[in-house]
Amino acid sequence: MGRFIGPKNKIARRFGINLGLKTNAAKVARRLNQQPGVHGPTRRKGSLSSFGKQLTEKQKAKHIYGVRERQFRKYVQEANRLQGDSGHNLQVLLERRFDNVIYRLGLGATRAQARQMVSHGMFTVNGKKMNVPSYIVKQGDVIDVKDNKKKKGIFDGASDRVEALELPSWLTIDAKSLQGKVVSLPLEDDFEKSFNVTFIIEYYATR
Repeated sequence: MGRFIGPKNKIARRFGINLGLKTNAAKVARRLNQQPGVHGPTRRKGSLSSFGKQLTEKQKAKHIYGVRERQFRKYVQEANRLQGDSGHNLQVLLERRFDNVIYRLGLGATRAQARQMVSHGMFTVNGKKMNVPSYIVKQGDVIDVKDNKKKKGIFDGASDRVEALELPSWLTIDAKSLQGKVVSLPLEDDFEKSFNVTFIIEYYATR
């Protein structure tokens, strides 16, 4: 299945929570409790089976991070291979994706926008051009906006936005130069709280 290119609000309404796919949270919230489709306003929510719950949590995470099934399965396999709790490992891997880092630094309004900016070659990592959204950043990596991209309209007011942003503990950024740095690995408090990672690990354990 390819990447979903339809209305992002439909995804949020399907799961009943704001997944951060749109910049206007108030607009998303307006119809959040109404299921998408012709019968959305009157549709009753039935209880989900264990499989249904697991599948729902997996789909949430995939939509949030913009990852397709094959790649997401690889992240789960890598999380299981690493030492420690598989759920924790999975979230660390997802958070360390380069497009997510650009979003977390406040340089992209959404992860989708951050992914597009990365693909267009607007950033460097340790002085080298990086246009791979799935690149996994490492502790000590330094992220810069390319000099010839800083004058683009997408960065207008970026310094003010970044300065007002509450960053996760594992990232820092200089608001003036827009230079970011990975100072550590993500911690539990930094993780996305919109899905249950335990259900995701359970889903793939039998498949």
